[in-house]
Amino acid sequence: MSGIERLGLRALRLVGPERAHGLALKALRSGMAGRHTPITSPRLKTTIAGIDLPNPVGIAAGFDKNAAAVPETLATGIGFTEIGAVTPRPQPGNPKPRLFRLTEDQAAINRFGFNNDGMEAIHANLTRRAANGIVGVNIGANKDTEDRAADFVAVLRRFHGAVDFATINISSPNTERLRDLQGRAALDALLGRVLEARDALTGETGRRLPVFLKIAPDLIREDVAEIAACCLAHEVDAITATNTTLARDGLRSAHAGQQGGLSGAPLFVSSTAILRDLAREIGGRIPLIGVGGITSAEAAYAKIRAGASAVQLYTGLVYGGISLGRQIA
Repeated sequence: MSGIERLGLRALRLVGPERAHGLALKALRSGMAGRHTPITSPRLKTTIAGIDLPNPVGIAAGFDKNAAAVPETLATGIGFTEIGAVTPRPQPGNPKPRLFRLTEDQAAINRFGFNNDGMEAIHANLTRRAANGIVGVNIGANKDTEDRAADFVAVLRRFHGAVDFATINISSPNTERLRDLQGRAALDALLGRVLEARDALTGETGRRLPVFLKIAPDLIREDVAEIAACCLAHEVDAITATNTTLARDGLRSAHAGQQGGLSGAPLFVSSTAILRDLAREIGGRIPLIGVGGITSAEAAYAKIRAGASAVQLYTGLVYGGISLGRQIA
């Protein structure tokens, strides 16, 4: 990390975490992080679902919800980035404050509630995306929707042709009953509708958009086995493990009792355990993306050893800076 980046992180800690996040995106968009080509080598090049990555280190959804700084994020030396979560209609999310730093634990708790500008505005923002960078969209459902599968399909249709992959997010803890979609019957119905829509778009355009699924860490082994079986049956292109957790074990920070999803270093052990169980069930038939508590190259490599083909960062950037992805690669 450069001296300027270290000073910038110190300054951002003087303001509230959500405001600091917005300022960080503005600084990134202004070019303060510089422009770096992706770190790559024959050993780092990775292919997931037919997508060629220069390296397997990406930025997770939530960092750039509204696609405000896609080219600049890709220019930090990472292999790919994921915007969103995106819902069909704009929504403000939950009341503030809704993001909390847990500095002593190198963690954060959020209860954003899928706040975003809606698919039309975010799609328009993607006109700035780098032509040669890999960009995915994380898809969510509006809080008040009657048919969540229809919301997933609507966003998938809007972004088909604008992104390289789409991730179905059924694992945020901040939208009521969203995680219920991880049950076998509900997940089977959801994937059937989403992938039917994707296949219809493939027939219309000749371009097949890879569809990923993002799951929660708060699962037992039987849940993981059912999700794996469902994903195999529907030929999902990749699985991202995991989203944030509701667990609060061993935290020391003052905000440990806040409601919402916990991310950062304390998530590493549980998310990696889910990843390892999932890899055992999948047996190499579907690529996996490891997320949760990655703060170093050693942590990233532990995810890969547990079965991941690529990894994603988010909360680690709060404490390690935007250069963390490049450093890990």
